[in-house]
Amino acid sequence: MGSALLGGLLRSGWAAQGDCVVVDRRPEVREVIQDRFPDVKVLSEAVPAEALVVAVKPADAQVACAALQANGYQRVLSVVAGVTISRLEEWLWPGAAIVRAMPNTPALLGTSASAVAAGGSATEEDLEWAETVLSSIGVVVRLPERLLDAATGLSGSGPAYVFLVAEALVEAGVLEGLDREVSRVLTVQTILGAARMLAESGESAETLRAAVTSPGGTTAAALRVLESRGVRAAFLDAVSASAAKSRSIGMPS
Repeated sequence: MGSALLGGLLRSGWAAQGDCVVVDRRPEVREVIQDRFPDVKVLSEAVPAEALVVAVKPADAQVACAALQANGYQRVLSVVAGVTISRLEEWLWPGAAIVRAMPNTPALLGTSASAVAAGGSATEEDLEWAETVLSSIGVVVRLPERLLDAATGLSGSGPAYVFLVAEALVEAGVLEGLDREVSRVLTVQTILGAARMLAESGESAETLRAAVTSPGGTTAAALRVLESRGVRAAFLDAVSASAAKSRSIGMPS
C-alpha cells in the first residue's frame, strides 16, 4: 500500500520525487523502492519533517512508531490496516495529530477509494490536509473510526474481489472457446465499462442490472445460476470476514 500511495502521489504531481523521503530499515526493501523511484530519498532511519505517512504491515506498526518518536512530526497519516488511533497515540506521543485512513491499491493509477477518520487531537486543518493528500490519488470519504473496518472490508480489500471475478470470467471465456487474450480483453473492457456506467450514469447498480436483464434472456439465465450458487451471499460474507479481521488486528493482544 505504501508503494501504491507514493506512486500515486508522484503521478498526480501532488509531490515531487525530491520532496519525498521513504524510511525502511530493511536494505532489500530500500533497494526495491530506490529502483522504482530513483529520485526519492530512501533512508534507513527517520528524519525530521512536518508530516508523516505510516504505511507498514500491522505487525510492524509498534516498532515503526517507536522509531519515529524523536522527530517531532506535526501530523501523522496512518494507512496501517486495523490499527486504531488510540493504539497509534499510545505508540507515538501524547497529543499526536493522527488521521487514520484506509485507501486501496488503485492509488497507483489515481483511482483509489479512501476512508478517513480523525483522532481526538487532530484538528479540522489536519483532517483537510490528509484529505488533500488522499484526494490526489482518488476519492475520499469521512467516517467515524468505528466504521473504518467496514471500509477495509469493502473498498480496502475490494480490488482483490474484482480481480478474482476477472480471473473467473477470463477462464469462462476460454472454456467457451475464446482465445485467452481475446477473453482477457473482453473481460477487462466489460469491467471497465460497467464501472463507468455505475460512476457516470447516476443510476443504481440494481437499475443498471435490471436494464440489461431481459425476461427469459441470456443474462437472466446467467444471473439465475449466480444467485443459485450463492454469489451474492458470498460477497456479503467476504466483506464481513475482511472487516472482522481488521477489527481483530486492532484489539489489544
